[in-house]
Amino acid sequence: MTSLRDAAMKSKAWPFEEARALMKRYEKKAPEKGYVLFETGYGPSGLPHIGTFGEVARTTMIRRAFEAMSDIPTRLICFSDDVDGMRKVPENVPNQDMLRQHMQEPLTSVPDPYGQFDSFGAHNNAMLRRFLDTFGFEYEFISATEFYKSGRFDATLLLACERYDAIMAIMLASLREERQQTYSCFLPIHPESGRVMYVPMKEVNARDGTITFDDETGREWTLPVTGGQVKLQWKPDFGARWAALDVDFEMYGKDHSTNTPIYDGICEVLGGRKPNHFGYELFLDEFGQKISKSKGNGLTIDEWLTYAATESLSYFMYQKPKTAKRMHFDVIPKAVDEYHQQLKAYPTQDVDQQVNNPVWHIHQGNPPASHMVVSFAMLLNLASVSGARDAKGLWGFIKRYAPDASPEGNPDMDAAAGHAVRYFADRIAPTRLFRLPTEAERIAIEDLRAKLLAWDGPATDEALQTMVFAVGKDHGFEPLRDWFKALYEVLLGASDGPRFGGFVALYGVTETVALMDRALKGELIA
Repeated sequence: MTSLRDAAMKSKAWPFEEARALMKRYEKKAPEKGYVLFETGYGPSGLPHIGTFGEVARTTMIRRAFEAMSDIPTRLICFSDDVDGMRKVPENVPNQDMLRQHMQEPLTSVPDPYGQFDSFGAHNNAMLRRFLDTFGFEYEFISATEFYKSGRFDATLLLACERYDAIMAIMLASLREERQQTYSCFLPIHPESGRVMYVPMKEVNARDGTITFDDETGREWTLPVTGGQVKLQWKPDFGARWAALDVDFEMYGKDHSTNTPIYDGICEVLGGRKPNHFGYELFLDEFGQKISKSKGNGLTIDEWLTYAATESLSYFMYQKPKTAKRMHFDVIPKAVDEYHQQLKAYPTQDVDQQVNNPVWHIHQGNPPASHMVVSFAMLLNLASVSGARDAKGLWGFIKRYAPDASPEGNPDMDAAAGHAVRYFADRIAPTRLFRLPTEAERIAIEDLRAKLLAWDGPATDEALQTMVFAVGKDHGFEPLRDWFKALYEVLLGASDGPRFGGFVALYGVTETVALMDRALKGELIA
């Protein structure tokens, strides 16, 4: 019988492929620090969006895959670059006039527009941690403000003074000539205004560990690079952080990919070993635009969790990380149903198949059983016709369809029922569009109605689907998809849906006949 470690070593699942590449980093000797360090970065310039969650989720999947194959301990750090100066006011937060008065101040110096935390950076950090805790991630949080001010970064910053010319050579090669004239890898924080200064250096004194610059009024200042009085520009900061922490793995989006040689080069200049990387494609909104913290476009984590369980979002994140994905409300039902399909398949699979199943990676090798006796797509249709206001309103239908099911015994089903009612009310009901049948469709629907009234066979999905299929074929629908499309448009106000026989089995034969009567009379349009 194949062991888990053997199966993992040959699995083609992308977390295992990345983990195997990381194992080669220490195939000759274990890390001196005693563990492998995974890192994710976050810029708290706006509320954390769903892509930020995805980065931590995917990194965790690789971390758990690594642990399945290696005995080396691991750690995961979530690093927030909250010393970054606020360069623009996000469009989706309150008190924008107040925020504009604090432009270029470090995010942990900008007042919280919500009035809940000590700063805007602290607010966004708290939101990120709340989101990550909701999903049960195991991580350590580091604030750049604390990292700089506590002295943990001092040794690396002093080394950056010594090797300033080498760092600048890497950076200047990537910049336009005009930008080269004013660029510095050091950003002083003005002692009086508190703003992050984007100014050229007059002197970098490696012996004293200081920088000298003129502010916008022409006054000259000399500051130590230590103690949080100076920060690094974001690209040098990336590589310097890798060197300071001895990071072994970090993933980031496609928009960072051209900067990888810069990050790596600066890490090596500062005495570090460049980490393993994983570049993922970007998340897009429904219009194909990149999701942005400042714009607030695309789905938020809270919005997803309003309509589906956490595992469905993790499932969405697992799928094809190197393919750009649109994240909008319409992807939620599909993610829920596909997740449960994989969960139901897991117990029937051998270990080689299990390690390639997304649920192994979502649940760290220990997935629960699925108790979904009805698909989420079917629940949405049931919510459409039942008038249910909550999960209780659907359970009468569910129990008739699956007598052994119950809210207590099927908690995932109960949660999905509540999510389906909310999703239908918010996302489907406002856009439903019923129509009257064509004459050919009316004749076919009347025939189906008559056959349902006379039905004395088993009220099962397959038996009813076979009968519905036969009616469409008898009435010459070609392709037969047009027949099912007509049923959904006339009866449910949607162009598609799950198997209609399954819908009849769930909703009830008598109830479906009554629905047809209303549709044929034009009452659903009204």
